[in-house]
Amino acid sequence: MENVNKPSTSIKNWAIDDRPREKLITKGASSLSNSELIAILLNNGSRNKSAVELAKEILKLGGDNLNELGKLSLSDFKQVKGIGQAKSIIIAAALELSRRRQASSFLEKTVVKSSRDIAQYLQATLKDYSYEVFAVVFLNRANKINHFEIISKGGITGTVADPRVILKKALEEDATSIVLCHNHPSGNLQPSRADEELTKRIKDAANYLDIKIIDHIIVSEEGFYSFADDGIL
Repeated sequence: MENVNKPSTSIKNWAIDDRPREKLITKGASSLSNSELIAILLNNGSRNKSAVELAKEILKLGGDNLNELGKLSLSDFKQVKGIGQAKSIIIAAALELSRRRQASSFLEKTVVKSSRDIAQYLQATLKDYSYEVFAVVFLNRANKINHFEIISKGGITGTVADPRVILKKALEEDATSIVLCHNHPSGNLQPSRADEELTKRIKDAANYLDIKIIDHIIVSEEGFYSFADDGIL
C-alpha cells in the first residue's frame, strides 16, 4: 500500500526559494544552475525524484558538460529512469535552440572576408555531430550569406557529396560563390586524398556555371582547416 505520508516531489510543494520557476522570476535566469534550468524544462519529477534530481542525472550523462550533452540522442536521455520520450524531446529541442542561437550570431556578419569569418559559424553548427556531414554555404556577389544547408550525412569515417546536388542548389539560391565544408568527428583536421579529389570535382563542375568555390573548410572541436589558406584549392 502506498505511503500517504510520503512528501510530494512536485516543484509546487517546495519552499519558495527552492522552486526553479519562482527563483527565475525573482532573481533572473542567470541565477539558476544548469540543473535548475533543465528542471524547468522537465516541469515535474518522477514518483521518487524531483525534477532537479532528474536534471542532475541528465547532466551526468554528458559529464556535467553542456557541450557533451548536446551530442546525446533521445535514447541517451531515456537512460535516466523517469525520463521518457516527451521529456527527451523537450531537452533535445532546448539544446538545438541553444546551438542555433550560438551559430546565428556568426551569420549576422555582413560580409565574409576570410576563412575564419565562416569557420567559426561552421564549427558552432557542426560540432555536435558524431558522424561526418557535408555542408555548403551559398554566397551572393557581395559575399553575403544567402543560405546554409547540410547536403549529405555519412558514417563515422566519411560522407559523399554529389556535385550535381550542390550546384543545383547554388543556382536555386542565386549564389555566385560557395564555401564547401565538412566535419571530422575524430578531431583530425588534415584533408584526405578523397577530400582533395571531391573538392577538385566540384570546383571543375562549378567553373562551367561561373560559380566560384572560394574555400573548403574542415572543422572539428580542435579547430579548422582551410583549403584556400593552405593554397590547395
